[in-house]
Amino acid sequence: MPVLEVKNLEKRFGASDVLRGVSFSMREGEVLSLIGPSGGGKTTLLRCLNFLEKPDGGSIEVDGEVVWDSTMRRPAAAGGKLFGMVFQSFHLFPHYTVKKNLTLAASLAVRTECRAKKATREQLREALAAVDSRADEWLEKVGLSEKAGAYPTSLSGGQQQRAAIARALMLSPRILCFDEPTSALDPALTGEVLRVIRSLREEGRTMVIVTHEMAFARAVSDRVIFMAGGVIAEEGAPDALFDDPQTDALRAFLAGADAARKGE
Repeated sequence: MPVLEVKNLEKRFGASDVLRGVSFSMREGEVLSLIGPSGGGKTTLLRCLNFLEKPDGGSIEVDGEVVWDSTMRRPAAAGGKLFGMVFQSFHLFPHYTVKKNLTLAASLAVRTECRAKKATREQLREALAAVDSRADEWLEKVGLSEKAGAYPTSLSGGQQQRAAIARALMLSPRILCFDEPTSALDPALTGEVLRVIRSLREEGRTMVIVTHEMAFARAVSDRVIFMAGGVIAEEGAPDALFDDPQTDALRAFLAGADAARKGE
């Protein structure tokens, strides 16, 4: 059974059809990269998966359960907890420390759950202590233990993105989504973020990555989807897709990406 199945997903903004019947599935532990020109629908697809945008048609299933389809006004209750999102511009809260950025949402979730279960104060304290411990573990994994008490403005771009990745993982999402995770970084800082993503791949995390880094997409992905004009124009294993593109659109896109890389 696929961990994620997207069927005929549609999204319109006014008269513009941004997603036009997008369908794909993913297996447990798979890393899927989305590449393609700007305006092709990649980021909108991620936002629909995370319910930051409401699709206009189609369905989204996780572990065989429908979490959204066109008959629903809002996603199923568990839908918002199944996906984690890492944005290209970090979106850290500047007035909170790095550790507080990690624990904020998780602590709120714990308090809500404890209220619903009528937990004792001691049970609440234990649950919050577990959140605190989990934050320490993730900060260590992304190499930011020494920055736990720092504020985001004192961090480099690469450090902020690593903190954003750790924050997304605090709620243990079933599927982790990245929207151009290195686009706001200079080349010197890109490598440290890509190393974290590679380590998550080695752990068997299921991930969807929108990226403009073709070499990275090739190295880290199990499968690559090329999107253009709101549809999946081509997909396949990285080596096959990059070495033997089947469409003129993908050939032109890869040639442009290669020229841009050589011009840096």
